[in-house]
Amino acid sequence: MHAIRRVEGPMFKILRGSTFVCSRHFTDANYTAATGRKHLRKGAVPSRFKWNNLGETSRESVYKRIRVQTIETFPIPSSDDTQDDEIDSEVTAGADHDYAVIPLPGAQDAAAARIQDLEAEVRKLESEVMQLRMGHSLSQFQRFCASDEDIRFYTRFPSEEVFQAFWKAIEPSASLLVYWSNALKKGQATAAEASHSHHRSLPLIDEFFLYCCRVAAGLKEKVLADIFKVSVSTVSRIIITWASYLYLVLGSLPIWMSREQVISTMPDKFRQFCPEVRVIIDCTEIRCQNPSSLTLQSEVFSSYKNTTTFKGLIGIAPCGAVTFVSSLYTGSISDQELTETVRDS
Repeated sequence: MHAIRRVEGPMFKILRGSTFVCSRHFTDANYTAATGRKHLRKGAVPSRFKWNNLGETSRESVYKRIRVQTIETFPIPSSDDTQDDEIDSEVTAGADHDYAVIPLPGAQDAAAARIQDLEAEVRKLESEVMQLRMGHSLSQFQRFCASDEDIRFYTRFPSEEVFQAFWKAIEPSASLLVYWSNALKKGQATAAEASHSHHRSLPLIDEFFLYCCRVAAGLKEKVLADIFKVSVSTVSRIIITWASYLYLVLGSLPIWMSREQVISTMPDKFRQFCPEVRVIIDCTEIRCQNPSSLTLQSEVFSSYKNTTTFKGLIGIAPCGAVTFVSSLYTGSISDQELTETVRDS
């Protein structure tokens, strides 16, 4: 700092990796080329500057040095004076980054503002490049479910951790899915033939994500086809296949709690006022599409919801866990009739 006459105030610090001195200020004796490349010798001090005539022994007069610095800082109009022309040409020829020259007022603020603008532009470009890369490499699930809030909206899973745990549990069996087709519907092909002939248009997790977007977020099939860049028929086949698969997988799980489990997890208020309660039942309705048949419309129409629905009986343990889910019935059935039907079955 003493050699280059650098004065930046009490807050100036030399930072490793970001504070440098130009190589032009070192002499050839300061370098070593033992490995074929020039390296600075340890302890080398810069000595070639404009104020010492780039390291020459003879020094300019004080008047001339001050004159040069004044012209650099505050340029004056050119004149016919030979001495001024000499100084101007010398300044032009020897101009470099003089560490001892005080910058013009406001120059540092302008440079700092320019640096901030350039950094903001770099961040913007990096973000655009990242988005382009993500668009080519990430699955639709990774693109749309970047946070727990997004996962709750599109899939109704409470968090990514729960979603991933459920996905890991079903992934091995889901990879063996036999996809629904008209041939299977008409009985013209076996399951093995249908599975062998089907070409998967989406990654397996995207198929499950598509199904969740349909049943949880309620997105239309045409919208899903545009998002996932597949045909509407492919969307329909994926939804039917995953609905049947999840019905078989989840429907086979024993969720009914034993009496000992109910008692051990029962809240204190239930223990105090109704310790014998084992399940709380209630009918719930799920809205469905309006069928084209007038007969089916009358059967699934719910006067309570004033729309077409399917109705099922739900059982909940005192602790809040769902322990029973019945099959679905048409929305025109009453709660009492539905409860009696489920009880008798």
